[in-house]
Amino acid sequence: MKRLFSVFLAVLLIFGGVSLTASAEQMQLPAKGAVLMDAATGTVLYEQNAHEKLHPASVTKVMTMLLVMEALDQGKIALTDTVTASQSAAAKGGSQIYLKVGEQMTVETLLKSVAVASANDAACALAEHLAGSEAAFVQKMNQRAQELKMADTHFVNCTGLDDGEDAKNHLTSAYDIALMSRQLLFYHPTVKNYTTIWMDTVRDGTFGLSNTNKLVRFYNGCTGLKTGYTSQAGFCLSASAMREDMELIAVVLGCSTSQERFSACKSMLDYGFANFAVIAPNVEAYPEVKITLGEKKQVKVTTIDRCNLLIDKGQKNEVHYTLEVTEKVTAPVSKGQRLGTMTVRCGEQVLAQLPLVAEETVPRLSFVQIWKNLLRTLFLG
Repeated sequence: MKRLFSVFLAVLLIFGGVSLTASAEQMQLPAKGAVLMDAATGTVLYEQNAHEKLHPASVTKVMTMLLVMEALDQGKIALTDTVTASQSAAAKGGSQIYLKVGEQMTVETLLKSVAVASANDAACALAEHLAGSEAAFVQKMNQRAQELKMADTHFVNCTGLDDGEDAKNHLTSAYDIALMSRQLLFYHPTVKNYTTIWMDTVRDGTFGLSNTNKLVRFYNGCTGLKTGYTSQAGFCLSASAMREDMELIAVVLGCSTSQERFSACKSMLDYGFANFAVIAPNVEAYPEVKITLGEKKQVKVTTIDRCNLLIDKGQKNEVHYTLEVTEKVTAPVSKGQRLGTMTVRCGEQVLAQLPLVAEETVPRLSFVQIWKNLLRTLFLG
């Protein structure tokens, strides 16, 4: 419910009936597909052939990393788990850390190798560790894609390599990549411990890693995320950056050169940071609501978690809030029970109306407690 609420707030932000992307119509990028998305709300700020089904190359590994991070956060695996490289993992070509059959590394080392060096062998080893085989892991990838409503996507491997007859069916879109990138960055932010590494090593310092995403080094606030290239896909990139509490995701697919993909993502990120801002509506002190027949006489109200609003950057200092709460409520009161509304305005324009809810549960007084309180009032005044 909380995740849906953030998306719902984004829908409210249509200024005067004009789409947020309208002022960016002149920005044509050298890519077959492109999307700029706000990570907090999921709002698309710019799009170009956003739903065209294209080959993503190694940007595929955003989903691979997402499933790994979800398994870590759910306690199904640990960073310290030891993974033994199989023949299948060691045989992967392209970008790699040259795993040998039987070689052992931790989940953390393999994750770092995927995030920084786009290592195909490391991605396969992680996939096998999570699901038993790459094929079983790919099923999980497609299932997760469906859950995230990635309607343009079908995965056939965990790497994005053009290997095998089915590689032609390995397709997604710029929009779908933005969706899974947002899911990874916004809900599993610790992945940035790896996606922001510029240079590192594995095997006790004997093998060097250099980030394939040059924006990590050269773009202010870059938080990741994933490059990709094959002859079939062209040059691809999902790039993310954060400034002033706003994180943006820029995706390009099918660029002709590496420089084009970095320049295109930089242009979108620059546009987003120049024109938009994200605020989390908050006030210094929330009011309290009186409670009748409750174990407490009042309860504080608060907003729902992760209430993010995307606004025009020029309006940031003009935003103000009005709070309206129920004067009195009868117990019992449940945590999260709606007790009022916060109206967010810019001047006279209403940007959003957010629920104000009870901060905690307040049980109803028992019959015995009510009588005790009544007698105390009668005899003690």
